[in-house]
Amino acid sequence: MRERVLVTGGGKGVGAAIVRALVAAGHDVHFTYRSSGEAAQALAADLAAAHPGATVTPRELDLADKTAIEAFCETLADEAYFGFVHNAGQPYDVLAATMAQDKAEAAMQVNFWSMTRIAKTLLRGMIRSRNGRIVAIGSVAALQGNPGNAAYAASKGALLSYARTLAIETAKRGITVNVIAPGFIDTDMMAPYATYRAGMEKQIPAGRFAKPEEIAGMAAFLLSEPAAYITGTTLPVDGGLTAMIGVHR
Repeated sequence: MRERVLVTGGGKGVGAAIVRALVAAGHDVHFTYRSSGEAAQALAADLAAAHPGATVTPRELDLADKTAIEAFCETLADEAYFGFVHNAGQPYDVLAATMAQDKAEAAMQVNFWSMTRIAKTLLRGMIRSRNGRIVAIGSVAALQGNPGNAAYAASKGALLSYARTLAIETAKRGITVNVIAPGFIDTDMMAPYATYRAGMEKQIPAGRFAKPEEIAGMAAFLLSEPAAYITGTTLPVDGGLTAMIGVHR
């Protein structure tokens, strides 16, 4: 039987790769998108054609809009979901001394608070069925300090702490909660740093950025049967970046 999974920010980039990986693994996938409507519809059509019998449903949602999230959660209340992957993220890079409070709070809303609100709704069904998987896409920014990342790192750090606590609270009910902490990924989000890419890659032990499919593969694994005993973890997928001491000779 195909089990239903919800993915936020699934219209493009890493989110689209996660949607593809989960459908290929035998799941029915509902995914949210904000502005990439055309890409989201094309993705759903491609996957439906490639995987007859699979249900792939794009759902428009602005995670920065608290009222919209409340309405969305009401539509989820009577639906049973096996998995939830919170992939949607909003960057905000600025030095802490010049941080704009409203922009920092907007990043926290999208990256963290939207996840907790949706998880709260989906947990009811998971607890009833005593089976469920929750995965949050965090960042190595929450694990290692980096100038200009204060607001973004704080939002991803909040995800890490929340997921660890939620994992403890739900483990006996057959639910796992984990965080994937990617390093630099080859997506549109890295476009502003194109000038610096070569220098950045030299500082990564693996010597390159991650492919979206490499993050998606980890997400699909965490929703698989062999991962049923993994919970409360943060798994860096960063080419060795966080393992490095960071002193350059």
